[in-house]
Amino acid sequence: MEKGTIFDIKGFALNDGPGIRTTVFLKGCPLRCLWCHNPEGLSPEPELLYKAARCRHCGRCRRTCSHPDCQPWGRCLRVCPEGCLTVAGETWTSETLADRLARDRDVFGEDGGVTFSGGEPLLQWRFVCETAEMLRDRDVCCALETSSFAPEAAYRDTIRRMDCVLADCKLMDGEAHKRFCGVPNDGILGNLRILMDSGVPYLIRIPLIPGITDTEDNLQAVSAFIGDSPAELLPYNVMAGAKYPSVGRAFGFPDFKRQSAEELEGMKSLFRNARVRK
Repeated sequence: MEKGTIFDIKGFALNDGPGIRTTVFLKGCPLRCLWCHNPEGLSPEPELLYKAARCRHCGRCRRTCSHPDCQPWGRCLRVCPEGCLTVAGETWTSETLADRLARDRDVFGEDGGVTFSGGEPLLQWRFVCETAEMLRDRDVCCALETSSFAPEAAYRDTIRRMDCVLADCKLMDGEAHKRFCGVPNDGILGNLRILMDSGVPYLIRIPLIPGITDTEDNLQAVSAFIGDSPAELLPYNVMAGAKYPSVGRAFGFPDFKRQSAEELEGMKSLFRNARVRK
């Protein structure tokens, strides 16, 4: 049985596929996008989250404790009066996760289900596939949120088990993609072509990062590449950098403002079949 590492499970998600969903956030991502808003999902390993703004510096967490879950961190995770310390990353078996997710089946309705997100869920594709098979045996629909950065065989094997795939298309220029996302995009574009020809329902999502992905040249290139594919334009998240201090990382992207409604409509007009996330 496969095991995987997860840093969050969120119920009643409305933006991670059709209907009401439970989203599973898997640890680890091979990309290093400057604007990433889930920094706790970058490392594949569990890590300590420290909310410094709440800390009273009382020192209680530094005292010796006997809790097994605290020992790897050299701190007591349970004693903080402000709840400053948590661990991002917990190991699950595919069967245990499927059992947990299937409990939400009654709230999904006809259109909802489970979405595997991250991080990059394809970094743990065997775990995702095994869990998805178990969920489908329980009549739970599955969706995948992905950067499409994965070996082709893993990509094909995973998307065929999904009822829906939400795939990013960030930058068409290979050098720009490597500069701002940390990896080349030739494999990503190849996998997107596979997805668009697969017969699996999908949605292409374009994050609108000011001055990087939201330029007219890039959006025209993305539009030409995806053609009539259904697309969703994702306005810049101005809170993207808020979680970085808790994982001891610096946010590497300037604090730009969200695009205006007029700008978003102009970007939408470049696509044949697009919507803008509100």
